[in-house]
Amino acid sequence: MNAELRGRVIARAEGRCEYCRLSQDRVPLAFHVEHILPRQHGGPTVFENLALACGNCNQRKGPNLTGLDPDTGELCRLFHPRQDEWSAHFNRSGGLILGISPTGRTTAWLLHMNSELMRERRSKDQPG
Repeated sequence: MNAELRGRVIARAEGRCEYCRLSQDRVPLAFHVEHILPRQHGGPTVFENLALACGNCNQRKGPNLTGLDPDTGELCRLFHPRQDEWSAHFNRSGGLILGISPTGRTTAWLLHMNSELMRERRSKDQPG
């Protein structure tokens, strides 16, 4: 991926993780530009298939496209930053991310968005 494409992804995300909304300013390591549809599933390296992700969300998501809804146990797709509206799937209360749909619950659970460390980092951050 070239620097121009990476820069466009970062600008579109306004320096925030597109999954948990953590600001890049809250962590010492640079965020990742990740493939929403992973390369191993045929996802291309194009602007429309890339998202800015903090290290936690990127590592936890990995090549996953789905997970089990923690409330129902049913298979559910994960949040897709290009196709889904964040506020339709999540609410934020301080540092806590609340999944308000099956997709939101599944994504928040699989990506460990509410680990103590992530809640602490977001609690000092302004919602974005």
